Amino acid sequence: MPSRQFVTFDVANQFFGVPVSVVQEVLLNEKYTPMPGAPGGYGGLFNLRGEVIGTVDLRVRFGLPSRPMSGAVVNVVVLADGEPVSLLVDRIGLVVDLDDAAFETPPDTLTGPTRALIVGTYKTGDRLLLVLDVEHCVNTVRGGV
Repeated sequence: MPSRQFVTFDVANQFFGVPVSVVQEVLLNEKYTPMPGAPGGYGGLFNLRGEVIGTVDLRVRFGLPSRPMSGAVVNVVVLADGEPVSLLVDRIGLVVDLDDAAFETPPDTLTGPTRALIVGTYKTGDRLLLVLDVEHCVNTVRGGV
């Protein structure tokens, strides 16, 4: 059976995943430069081996208060429109291999800003994995569609 691999993570006790194919790396970072006047949802900038990386605070994107940017923060660096962007998450999970046949549309009970950023779900044991639409999440913050 066809399957897909996802990098999983938690944000505010919700379980999310993004396809492994869009993930560049996962890292901890402590030094961010604020971006005054940036659209809501940006967490700041940091230097990754000479490349400036913008961060998207997923808590803000999901309609929650911003996460503190002090201490080590977990970054899932993804490629969106061919450019690296960091998704700020609370806790990194595992890489999981899920059967395509188990993919479902988002449930009607999922509402608010999170619903618009989810493309579907997988039932994984006792948790529901919400598959994040990386391009939409990042482009909405950038001011795109």
